[in-house]
Amino acid sequence: MEKAKVYFTDMRVRPEGQNLQQKLAALIKRAGIDSIDFQDRFAAIKIHFGEAGNLSFLRPNFARTVADEIKKRGGRPFLTDCNTLYVGSRKHALEHIETAYLNGFSPYATGCHVIIGDGLKGTDDVAVPVPNGELVHEAKIGRAIMDADIILSLNHFKGHEMTGFGGAIKNLGMGCGSRAGKMEQHCDGKPTVDRSLCIGCHACARICAHNAPTFRDGKAEIDHSRCVGCGRCIGVCPKDAIQPSWGQKEGLIDKKMAEYALAVVHGRPNFHISIVMDVSPFCDCHPENDAPIVPDVGMFASFDPVALDQACADAVNRCTPNPGSLLAESAVHTGDHFHDVSPSTNWRIQLEHAEKIGLGVREYELVRL
Repeated sequence: MEKAKVYFTDMRVRPEGQNLQQKLAALIKRAGIDSIDFQDRFAAIKIHFGEAGNLSFLRPNFARTVADEIKKRGGRPFLTDCNTLYVGSRKHALEHIETAYLNGFSPYATGCHVIIGDGLKGTDDVAVPVPNGELVHEAKIGRAIMDADIILSLNHFKGHEMTGFGGAIKNLGMGCGSRAGKMEQHCDGKPTVDRSLCIGCHACARICAHNAPTFRDGKAEIDHSRCVGCGRCIGVCPKDAIQPSWGQKEGLIDKKMAEYALAVVHGRPNFHISIVMDVSPFCDCHPENDAPIVPDVGMFASFDPVALDQACADAVNRCTPNPGSLLAESAVHTGDHFHDVSPSTNWRIQLEHAEKIGLGVREYELVRL
């Protein structure tokens, strides 16, 4: 199998030289972004805006650079992400956009607009076939993301407590899933109702196509014999009384995530950028961030999201742990930094499965700028 090319530049800058934004622009040009025809086409830049209270997400300046480069080529870029399944500051579009703006992702700072991919309540999605899908046959992807002509992922590469790390595959797969899509990836059960929070508004019953919500003493319950696990009731509940079941067999979330990522990119131009800096041990979905586990590494770009994730993982694992970080304090040091931080994870599963289903290849040639 032919190796994929992954392009890399470090974070060093010198007086009278290029700054980091200029280096990023040079990187994506060298990586071949000019082979994509952007003229008058909508280009979705999938990014994580960061949870309120988290400060390790990518600076909006990087998004500005990518958006400007797309506009130079005649494209119509927008920043996008889908609503979260959990209760936080991004569970519906109004909160999500407000959080994005508070974290600096305003149209004035980034040069393009923010569109939440799965709509106001996380229920505006499209059933997208998954080629070679073993666990998912139709992925539930945010409609605005699927309406785009071109998809780019701008990834903050960092650790993750469930998947080992979060990179291109996670940004595309989990990030582009609607709330129902996120539930399908995260869960092997069906939602339940916290009756202490339920106000009996019947919003869940109105949206359910299977008559699964029933009511006892004015409070909702979910009839699991009817429920198909679509998750739409989670999206419309105004009090977050309906919660998913978080049970998950080993490796299923990684494999489903890879299949969702394939659904997002299949059949249209796609390009991927990962910035390996502020490598926090856990996801930017947390309302806080711990100290980076390794020094800043650099910026990577590729047409192959699998090779890109592999190259970033290899680069992080070659680093010496930062003193005082969670990684440095780990009782075990195997050389696999992500496993040492989150021992229950196996990040290789997502890459192995992604390669198996045709999302990309793990073997890569690193081209240094």
